[in-house]
Amino acid sequence: MTIITDLSQIIYVSQPFGYDAAILSNILLDARRCNERDGVTGALVCRHDIFLQLLEGPTAEVEATYARILRDDRHVSPRKLVSRVVSRRMFANWAMLHDPAKSLIWSRQDISDGVLDRATSSDVIKVFEALAERVDREADT
Repeated sequence: MTIITDLSQIIYVSQPFGYDAAILSNILLDARRCNERDGVTGALVCRHDIFLQLLEGPTAEVEATYARILRDDRHVSPRKLVSRVVSRRMFANWAMLHDPAKSLIWSRQDISDGVLDRATSSDVIKVFEALAERVDREADT
């Protein structure tokens, strides 16, 4: 028996337009509300110089979520890094997990020097795999 799933992931990067606690709180509140409504889950790794976000769920809803982000003026120069079909979610229990760049393997200088222009899809996916493993480990303790 073949199980057909319609799960997709998009990972994108953008730069914050203004970055403070209130803006981040509003982004997370909006994301969680819309994602819960649309069946989208994911994680946001962020700090003052970068938003790196993984969105996952039904393909149409993930694409619609990304389209909303492209129109959101709190994100500067959003760029899709990964778009793929998956068989399972990494962050199934999270409408939007917030990680204040604890998982980010690149320094501020690396980002400034264009590391994301050179990163492979695999490099970017590894950031979120490590985050998912850490969250699972912390949930078990």
